[in-house]
Amino acid sequence: MLIARELRKTNIAEYILYMWQVEDLLRACSFDPETIEQQLVFRFKADENTNKEIAAWYNNLAVMMEKEHVQEKGHIQVIVNLVNDLNEFHLKMLEVQKDQEYIRLYRLNRDAISDFIKRSEITVENEAEACLNALYGLMILKLKNSEISPVTQKTCEGFASMIGHLSARYIQFENDDFEF
Repeated sequence: MLIARELRKTNIAEYILYMWQVEDLLRACSFDPETIEQQLVFRFKADENTNKEIAAWYNNLAVMMEKEHVQEKGHIQVIVNLVNDLNEFHLKMLEVQKDQEYIRLYRLNRDAISDFIKRSEITVENEAEACLNALYGLMILKLKNSEISPVTQKTCEGFASMIGHLSARYIQFENDDFEF
């Protein structure tokens, strides 16, 4: 909750990736409130009131996941909507072409994004989601200490640069610091 709140204000892509991780952590806890408290809440080493607030946040997310039938896979609708909003912003950035650095980053990554979508074993709805999925996959590989090929590393670095730039512009747009 504390991390999510800050990321939502500062970096939309990192917020989405964090929320995907939280969903996976809740799955790993089998949505059990006691396990959630022991494994997720207490790691913050917060005061009692903050711990209660954090526990309530995790448990509310767990309830949302159950109600939306994403206990085994998938994402809660609010995060799906945010990914779609980010992609709409991406498309608007390409259409308007006000930010030449973003256009450059997209052109550098366009073929790799298309290739990732074609080879993806999961259904990917749009280019922003494809990049986020690749970055999340890389994070999981690193957590498992799996070997990562130089091509995968380089591709994900390109995606990270593009999505990072897009994310920064998105936050600027939300804060009225960027206009089309």
